[in-house]
Amino acid sequence: MIKKGIGRQIVLHYFIVVFVTLLLVEGIFTVVIRTYYYDTIYNHISNHSTWASDYFQKFVRLYAEKDPNYFTEMLRTFELSNTELMILNNKGEVKASSTHFQADKTIQTSDVPQAIAGVQGSKWIGRQPTTGELVMSVSTPLQVRGENRYIVRYVTSLEEVNSKLMSLTVFSVGIAGAVLALVTLFSIGLANSIVKPINNIRAVSAQMARGKFDVRIKGNYKYELGELASTLNFMAQEIVRSNQIKDDFISSISHELRTPLTGIKGWSETLTSGGFDPAETKIGVGIIAKETERLIGLVEEILDFSKLQQNEMKLVIGRVNLKELLQEIMLNVWAKAEQRQIQLQLDDKSNRTLFVIGDGNRLKQVFLNIVDNAIKFSNENSWIELVVSLQDNNQVLVEIVDSGIGISEEHLNKVKDRFFQVNHQGGGTGLGLAISQQLVELHNGKMDIHSELGVGTTVSILLPLIEQSEADEMKEDGDNNLLNGNQIDGRPEGNIGYE
Repeated sequence: MIKKGIGRQIVLHYFIVVFVTLLLVEGIFTVVIRTYYYDTIYNHISNHSTWASDYFQKFVRLYAEKDPNYFTEMLRTFELSNTELMILNNKGEVKASSTHFQADKTIQTSDVPQAIAGVQGSKWIGRQPTTGELVMSVSTPLQVRGENRYIVRYVTSLEEVNSKLMSLTVFSVGIAGAVLALVTLFSIGLANSIVKPINNIRAVSAQMARGKFDVRIKGNYKYELGELASTLNFMAQEIVRSNQIKDDFISSISHELRTPLTGIKGWSETLTSGGFDPAETKIGVGIIAKETERLIGLVEEILDFSKLQQNEMKLVIGRVNLKELLQEIMLNVWAKAEQRQIQLQLDDKSNRTLFVIGDGNRLKQVFLNIVDNAIKFSNENSWIELVVSLQDNNQVLVEIVDSGIGISEEHLNKVKDRFFQVNHQGGGTGLGLAISQQLVELHNGKMDIHSELGVGTTVSILLPLIEQSEADEMKEDGDNNLLNGNQIDGRPEGNIGYE
C-alpha cells in the first residue's frame, strides 16, 4: 500500500486515466466486434433470401401450388445450413418449417410485417418465446407477378456467436488487466523516482530550517528537481556566506566602536583627574569631539541601512545642481586628499548647468562615500577625477575615476553586498556601497563599478536630468513654499519616499 502523498496521487491519476481509456477501448471493441459478427451473419442470410426471392419466379413454373410436395420442395430448394427455414403466407401464418414445427399463432416479430409490406431482407433479433434462445430472423417476400404470395423466413441461433464474442471479450479484458497492471507498476516506479528526490530535498531543507546550513542536497537530479536542489544548495551557501559576512561585520563594528570609545573614556578620565594646562585640555577635548563624531557617523550609517532595508528611508525632494554638489564634495575631502598628496579634478564635459531631481543631502552622501573610498584606497601622489557627461534619454553620467589599488575580479561582484569588506583592516562597516547603491536606485538611477587590480577603479552613476525650465519652475515653487513655511516637495516618477 502506497502511503499518502504525491506518490499515491501520481499512481492514482495514472491508474484512473489508463483505466478509463481501456474501458472506452474495451467498450468500443466489444460493440465493433459484435456488430461485425452480426452483420456478417445477416449479410449471408440476406443474400441467400434475395436469391430465394429471385429463384421463386422459376420455382412456380416448375411446381404447381396444389402439388402435395409443393412446400416440401420449397424447403429443400431454399434451405440454408445451420438455419431454420420457415415458409409463411402473406398473413404471417406458418405453412411449412424445416424443423417440422407448426406454430399455432401467426408470427408477429417485426421482420414479418415488414416483409408483408414488401421490404426485402427485414431483420429481427430477439429471444424465442418457447426456448428463450437469442436468434436472428431475416424475412423476404416471395412475389408472383408483383403480388406477395409467400414469405421466406430464416432463423438462426446467436448463442454460439455470443459465446465466441464472450471469449473474445474475456480475452481482451485479460489483456486490458495486464496492461493496467503494467502501467500501475510503471507509475509506481515513476512516482518513486519523483518522490524519493523530493523526500531527500525535504529532509535536507528541514535540516537547513533548523540552522544546519553546512548540509547539501546530493544527487544528480534532472529538470525542475535539479533546479530546486541547486537553488536550495545555493541558498544555503549564500546564507553561510551572509552569516560569515555578518560575523565579520560584528567583529569589525565592535572594533570600530571600541576604538573611539577607548579614546573618549581615556581622555575623559584623564581630564577629570585635572592638572592639565589649557593646551593639553584643548587637545583632549578635541580628540573626544573627533571620536564622538566618528561614533555618530557609524551609528548613522547603520541606521540608514536599517531604514533602507525596511523601506522607511524618506527623501526631501527638490532640484539639485549637480556641478555645485560635486564641487562641494571636493571641498569637503580636499584636506584629506592633500594629506596624502592626491590630486582631485572635476572634468565637466557637458558645458552646461545640470539639474537632477532628488534629495541633495542623500546624493551628497553617495558621492562623498565614493570619493572618500577612492582617497582611502589610493596611493600617495596619485589622482582622482570626477567626470560629468551627458547621455542619451536625458540622463547624466558621473564617473569617479581613481588610479588606486583597484579591486580583484573575485571581490568586484561582492563589493556592493552589505557588510562586505575587501580589507577588514581598513575600518568601516562594509555598508557604505550598499547604502549608496540603494540611494541611487531610489533616485531612479544606476550605479556600476569597474575595476582592475593594481590599475584603479571607476564608479559610474547614471541619474535622470530635468530640463532647465522645469528646474526654474521647481525653484520658484520651492521659494514660494519656503516663504509659506513649507517644505519643497518635488515628486518625480519612481519609488521615492517623502517626508
